[in-house]
Amino acid sequence: MAIQGDVREHRRILQQLGVDAPEVRTPADLEGVDGLVIPGGESTTIGLLMDEAGLVSVLRTRITGGFPVYGTCAGLILLARDVEGPEPRRIGLMDITAARNAFGRQIASFEARVPIPVLGAEPFPAVFIRAPRVTRVGPGVRPLAYWQGEVVMAEEGSMLVSSFHPELTADLRVHEYFLRKVTAYVERETMQAKG
Repeated sequence: MAIQGDVREHRRILQQLGVDAPEVRTPADLEGVDGLVIPGGESTTIGLLMDEAGLVSVLRTRITGGFPVYGTCAGLILLARDVEGPEPRRIGLMDITAARNAFGRQIASFEARVPIPVLGAEPFPAVFIRAPRVTRVGPGVRPLAYWQGEVVMAEEGSMLVSSFHPELTADLRVHEYFLRKVTAYVERETMQAKG
């Protein structure tokens, strides 16, 4: 999603992994796209511009059909079903509640080595910048990582979210994990088309 936020950083990592990463700003840009990263940035601005472009309703339909999407920081807020405090326009499909800027203001940004078992034994160098907290997790949501007792990475169906910014590190494992979701989706779609 190339509306606002850490677009260039996510594209750099995806390109390092050999993935074509076209910029999505309109529903037409989604044609031929097999997965979407919603980057960190300002959730109110991204949500408003997504809604004005007609992306919110299109993405709701596609995600419900299994389209993979990964939201980092602001992207987590935009995917959350519920938001504490001011609620931006959003997709709102993941059964979580998000609290905006809950880890502190910009000046309180920090990096932590977070254990993420699905990525292997080595902790992940997670960068938290005005990060949201996941304050409620629905029964269909699988927490993937915790920091100080708080869920900071989770998945539900084709949706993946993290409170932190993996695109600001040299560690490719979170993006690789998301790409496995994309590959599984493409394989399912291909089988259904043949079927």
